[in-house]
Amino acid sequence: MSAVLDTPVAVRRTAMDLLARREHGRVELTRKLRQRGAPDELIEPALDRLAEEGLLSEARYLESFIRYRSNAGYGPARIREELGQRGLDRGDIDQSLRESEVDWAARLEEVWQRKFAGQRPQDPRSRAQQTRFLAYRGFSMEMIGRLLSGRDLYD
Repeated sequence: MSAVLDTPVAVRRTAMDLLARREHGRVELTRKLRQRGAPDELIEPALDRLAEEGLLSEARYLESFIRYRSNAGYGPARIREELGQRGLDRGDIDQSLRESEVDWAARLEEVWQRKFAGQRPQDPRSRAQQTRFLAYRGFSMEMIGRLLSGRDLYD
């Protein structure tokens, strides 16, 4: 049985419960509250207050999401796209990716080692396969090309 979200206190409590589990972006939290039956006129003031109190932070959400997805082996392009789909501002996303302490070259090499056991492609077909996989994961074609040709990723 779910709680009725027809008062500001109920909406705030539900939002805080969701934030206690993990960071959320404003758009995502709004969507979840709507799904639970909260009216828009109660959602916005509740989220404004949570943001003022520092309980709802887009910056923390971006940082957390980037860390989580990069640890799962995804590159900056894929993460940027996923965050964009979640309704976050492109400028904020790009800034957070730049400021993140993720070593994308090391992450690329780690993903490649795990998937392909460090075996460089011997023919065009295997090169295409490895390139597709790494590009799908969100790494740039430039970095992939450097890795697969054996060049230094940090040049």
